[in-house]
Order: sequence, then C-alpha cells, then structure tokens
Amino acid sequence: MTTDATRDWTLEQFPARSHDKLRYADTDRQGHVNNAVFATFIETGRVELIYNPEAPLTSPGTSFVIASLNLQLKAEIHWPGTVDIGTMVTRVGNSSIQLYQSLFQNGVCCATAETAIVSIDENTQRPSPLSESVRANLAPLQP
Repeated sequence: MTTDATRDWTLEQFPARSHDKLRYADTDRQGHVNNAVFATFIETGRVELIYNPEAPLTSPGTSFVIASLNLQLKAEIHWPGTVDIGTMVTRVGNSSIQLYQSLFQNGVCCATAETAIVSIDENTQRPSPLSESVRANLAPLQP
C-alpha cells in the first residue's frame, strides 16, 4: 500500500531515527549485507520506538506482536559502516499500530518496510486496546 505517508522520505523527514553498526558477519558470499539482516535493522528501529523510556508504547502487562511485515529491498548495503533507520507511525487502530520504516546507507534508501504490530495482554495473549498515554506518545511519530 502506497500512501502519502509511505512515499519516499529522506531520513531527516522521519520523526524517529536510529542506526545500527554493520558487522562483517552480516555479509554474504556476494560481499554485501545479506537480505535477511534487513529485517533485523527494521527491528532495531521498531524496538527503539516501542521501548523508548521517554515515551513508551507499552502499558504495564502488555507487549507487541507483529501481525504483518512487508519488506521491500531497493539497494544493496555494504560493509563496513552503519545503516540509518527512519521510523514513523502511519495508522493507529484500537489495539494496533502501522509503522513505515526506511533503511539508509550514505543517504541512499536501501529498503522500506510496512509493519503492523498489535498490543496484546501478556496474561490472555489477546489484543489489548491502546491506552490514552500510549496514544499521546504516538502523536508526534505520525507524519
């Protein structure tokens, strides 16, 4: 799904940004970072957003699970160096959040991802409505 929220953004346009160091072990026989590692980079951005101590997205007794992940590879990532991760919230539901993320190396967008995550009650393992405080923390993360 491509909307205005999921168009090609520059890293600076994302409300949440993080990075990951590339490891030699991330590479494959072709000498570039293996495509499976791209999902790990997306995870880094997602986890830093969810567990941000200044604006957490979990309430006591809840956690998030991934309902869907759509990863689009656009360019190779090469070792050594770092990868920059941009993250934004594109939709907020009753218990779910839609994220849009991009991976950049040296300013070039190398991948995009759309991820739906669902807040669940840790005891029942059922969807748990997002609290008002979580919704307030989500507002500045939207485009």
